[in-house]
Amino acid sequence: MKIFGKNHLIISAITFVILFLMNYIGSHESDKLERALMTAGAGVIGLSIGLFILNKGKNDKTPQNFD
Repeated sequence: MKIFGKNHLIISAITFVILFLMNYIGSHESDKLERALMTAGAGVIGLSIGLFILNKGKNDKTPQNFD
């Protein structure tokens, strides 16, 4: 999956919405909006970093008899 491509943006939006709603609905604190936004943003950033690392090693050529 290409970083910041169409599929990445769709998955990031779905991840943001799910994490935001889980934290916003489940929290009874007075600052639940700020916490939900920070958690959802951190989730999307973590997803992007993970996909970057995954795509970085995708075209890696390992030798035939590695072990």
